[in-house]
Amino acid sequence: MTLTVWLHGLQDVAPERVARVRRSFDQAEIALRNAPARPDGYGVVLLERIDAGALAQLRQLSSHATVLAVALCEPVPAPDAMWSVLDCGVADLLLWPDGSGSAQQIKARVQRWDTLQQLVDAPAVRDVLVGSSASWRALVRSVAEVAAFTDSAVLITGETGTGKDLLAQLIHRVSGARGPFTVLDCTTLSPELAGSELFGHERGAFTGALAARDGAFALADGGVLFLDEIGELPLALQAQLLRAIQEHSYKRVGSNSWQHSHFRLVCATNRDLATEVAGGRFRADLYYRIAAWRCQTPPLRERPEDILPLAAHFLAELAQQQQQQQQPVAGFDPALRAYLLGRDYPGNVRELRQTVARLWHRHCGPGPITLGALPPEDRPSGAHPGAGWPDRRFEGAIRHALDLGVGLARITQMAADMAIALVLEQEGDNNQRAALRLGVTDRALQIRRKARAST
Repeated sequence: MTLTVWLHGLQDVAPERVARVRRSFDQAEIALRNAPARPDGYGVVLLERIDAGALAQLRQLSSHATVLAVALCEPVPAPDAMWSVLDCGVADLLLWPDGSGSAQQIKARVQRWDTLQQLVDAPAVRDVLVGSSASWRALVRSVAEVAAFTDSAVLITGETGTGKDLLAQLIHRVSGARGPFTVLDCTTLSPELAGSELFGHERGAFTGALAARDGAFALADGGVLFLDEIGELPLALQAQLLRAIQEHSYKRVGSNSWQHSHFRLVCATNRDLATEVAGGRFRADLYYRIAAWRCQTPPLRERPEDILPLAAHFLAELAQQQQQQQQPVAGFDPALRAYLLGRDYPGNVRELRQTVARLWHRHCGPGPITLGALPPEDRPSGAHPGAGWPDRRFEGAIRHALDLGVGLARITQMAADMAIALVLEQEGDNNQRAALRLGVTDRALQIRRKARAST
């Protein structure tokens, strides 16, 4: 675990104030140094003030390392300026107006972050919740944090096929629950049998009840109860559910005695429950009971950089399931990768998985999967997806920058800087390979990197 403290804009600060910061961090055995070009590990940035230059530096540092906090050695800034710091990808913001920072504040944040990093880097998480996009990594980390450090009920919302059930399973694994992961699909509950499914029943409680049976509440004792698609519950069933969730007590159908069950509640829905509450279709008291903590899964169109890693993951799963295959599949050829990147996925990750499965079953022989493996019904008509660039995602990014009032020179500069940062990350910081992919000389890229590091 490494921590670097970077200085920015402190050249004019009184030397004794900087000395106090140095002594504070030296006492905690934390290194204090000037910002390197490509920092590794965790970092803290010391700022004198929030200005355009400071925000640009924070964005650059956050693209290469985890910036745990920004410490301000100035009077309290305006709220808008403080939000701008967090928008740069920084995890927290501390106010040290007298210049004497608390290293213990930093150490506590480092320890929490390191614990979470170990959780999300574990194979049981990394190999299931696949994705490297910033939005997906932030979501997985946030869910792991609430699972590990709280026992709150969690409401997961998002479109169909975005991995809500996988996040629910993550909560079960990370929370340390000893009991089972119990799933109840609320779309299958009928008013007649809902009581039995939720709370169980006694023998003879109704026609066909030949033996006593446990419901979901009993089965989840000591573990996690996952109510999938809770937004589909009719109002009458919502009322039944509310009391049991509040008191963790229930009666079996046909019984007069109360039963107790201690579980963690996780719910998921593709509906906007706040809108449902406003429309009178979902009980407000139940909503606030199940939504002690909320998260939303991003659709696949908002995390396009995860398409190819997910496709490769599904391909590896299929290959593992059918070990009788003589030759391993060597991924997808370039044309097929372009197709996968340019295709629309209304069903999100679930649809991508089904697309990869169809390709897998049509492919034969050694070598990568090619365009010929596409079923006729999947083949595009007219313009070929992935063949043209700039595409709609690029257009959307430029539109967003223009809406924020960013000028052409700044857009051009940031696009070039982002391309350099991304290709260096993909090529393991190899300058020669990165230059080749960017279509520039090795020397030109070196000069550009030095210029970025000095700003």
